[in-house]
Amino acid sequence: MVTDEIAAPARARLAVTVAFAAHGLLGAAWVARIPQIKEHLGLSAGTMGVALLGAPVGVVAAVRFAGWIVHRWGSRATTVAAGTVGALSLVPLGLSWNLASLICSLVLMGGSLGLMDVAMNAQGVAVERGYGRPLMSGLHGSYSIGTLVAALIGSGAAHAGVPVAVHLSVAAAVLVVLLAVGCRDLLDRSIDVLPESDADDAAEAAPPGRRGAAVRAARWPLIMLGVIGLCSFVGEGAMADWSAIYLRESLGTGPGAAGLGYAGCAIAMTAGRLAGDRVVARFGPVTVLRTGSLVAAAGLALGLLLGNPVAAVCGFTLFGLGVAVVAPVTFSAAGNVPGVPPAAGISRVTGVGYLGLLGGPPVIGFVAQGVGLAWALAVPAALAGLIVLLAPATATAER
Repeated sequence: MVTDEIAAPARARLAVTVAFAAHGLLGAAWVARIPQIKEHLGLSAGTMGVALLGAPVGVVAAVRFAGWIVHRWGSRATTVAAGTVGALSLVPLGLSWNLASLICSLVLMGGSLGLMDVAMNAQGVAVERGYGRPLMSGLHGSYSIGTLVAALIGSGAAHAGVPVAVHLSVAAAVLVVLLAVGCRDLLDRSIDVLPESDADDAAEAAPPGRRGAAVRAARWPLIMLGVIGLCSFVGEGAMADWSAIYLRESLGTGPGAAGLGYAGCAIAMTAGRLAGDRVVARFGPVTVLRTGSLVAAAGLALGLLLGNPVAAVCGFTLFGLGVAVVAPVTFSAAGNVPGVPPAAGISRVTGVGYLGLLGGPPVIGFVAQGVGLAWALAVPAALAGLIVLLAPATATAER
């Protein structure tokens, strides 16, 4: 009995780690096949850009209802169900026959990813509470590893000439099995109303109307956390969509070197997240966010000011390292706001933050058209500076 009680938290931690990795695998499984899908459907660059909006639109729409869904069904069931639906959405995505079918598949996948994101982060908050020390950064690190693995597999499949439909169908089957087997030990639904104080007890025991009042009372802390997430996600989206274009078109690098900017950012972000829990435990979330955001802002700004490829790649890398723990700490803080159920807090913060992924890259493009891409990429640096000012809002992560 004692052994089981000791092993249970470890099993739950492993299960939620699998969920985060599966989320990364799912979200990136199809990315390397985008050129083949575009070519197969005969889409122009502009039309493909419209289609790519399907996934973020699905994410933003889903997270608006995620808190209610998790409260109704529990984060364990929601994590597995949303992940399974998302995995299965890869099949019609690979079989898309026109623009409409592609958009519908991406909206379904995006909605599933958004719902799973809120639910698995609620599980992460509960496991973190059980351990009594920061774990969220490592969980997000497993997500980053999942995206890198999926990208490598996708690139290998494309190089080997594996049909898109076959590749994505196999990926769907593997992910369904991974979720079913690997997530069996997620915590039960009692953790979704896990109070930490008498005030939380009263909020959780209250009827829905009074529970909603508790959430409204915490509106400003949640808004500030959402803005922190938005600032980070704008930068992440800009690195993914614009760093290679900046290196290629503004600095004149070759096609191979152009991808080093985002590669450096992604690798640094993964490493920072894997090491982030120890750093947050030692120095606290506010100090870590302030220091990291200063590194991100200064590194990116200096890399852009120097105006050469080596400096730019270093700047993108430092940006990834600096913002690595922003999302994990922000979600942990949102799940620990007094009087607010974890999933409700996370869903509200995610809803605001993900607007950065949806709107950030287009905004960078509009700014670049007016003042040049180098100045446009200074926007993420400025937003990282704003995180420094808003960092005290993440103090609830210490609960």
